[in-house]
Amino acid sequence: MSTGKTPAFYALGASGAWKDYVNLLHIPYTLWHLSYVVLGAALASTVHVDRLIGTVVAFFLAMGIGAHALDELNGRPLGTRIPKAVLIAMAVVSLTGALVMGTVAGLIATLWLFPFMAFGAFIAVAYNLGLWHDRFHSDYWFAFAWGAFPALTSYWIQSVNLTATVILLALACFTLSLAQRTLSTQVRTIRRRTLNVAGTMEMTDGSIVTLDSSSMILAAERALVLLSVTVVVLAASLLAYRLIDT
Repeated sequence: MSTGKTPAFYALGASGAWKDYVNLLHIPYTLWHLSYVVLGAALASTVHVDRLIGTVVAFFLAMGIGAHALDELNGRPLGTRIPKAVLIAMAVVSLTGALVMGTVAGLIATLWLFPFMAFGAFIAVAYNLGLWHDRFHSDYWFAFAWGAFPALTSYWIQSVNLTATVILLALACFTLSLAQRTLSTQVRTIRRRTLNVAGTMEMTDGSIVTLDSSSMILAAERALVLLSVTVVVLAASLLAYRLIDT
């Protein structure tokens, strides 16, 4: 039974045709997590633009398309009408493309990139398909895989090492992603699984505030929008500083 709400604040509305494919990208969140890739590269002593572009494209393929296609395949959380065969094809092609790009980069730069690739491919499948009874589908795995991991991988590709500085950045990306997850959990529950919300709050001045689904998700979604914009702008500003101002 439909809840009558869009499945996410960024969803374009009724499913169908091109809207389904746009919704599948989860654009605000994809840009948010790709910003971690940029932040990781921007901390390196030397920013190799070609490596950064390649890393962003690879993560967009694996995370922005592949992981989201698998997620939609597992229970249709967005309610799209994209055929199952198309979702499978999107996941296979995009994840394969990311692995091919990683293989080329690994052969050129360092073979130590391959463990990063192996983990990325594994977690994209295990997390989004809920393998092993959702063992890897948790808040903390999300925060590591979608937060800390992109920053660490991007820095490694630039520098072929890990430093205390990037570990601290990874921790910041981890906690930001954990905050995202914390805010979005209730929002997803109300938007996707709740038919009705009814209640009131009695204020100290005696006034009564009516509770409904919109009021219960308003603050959390506003925070998510602001955070998604802030992280993207922060990454862009730091990259501009490294490439233009220094």
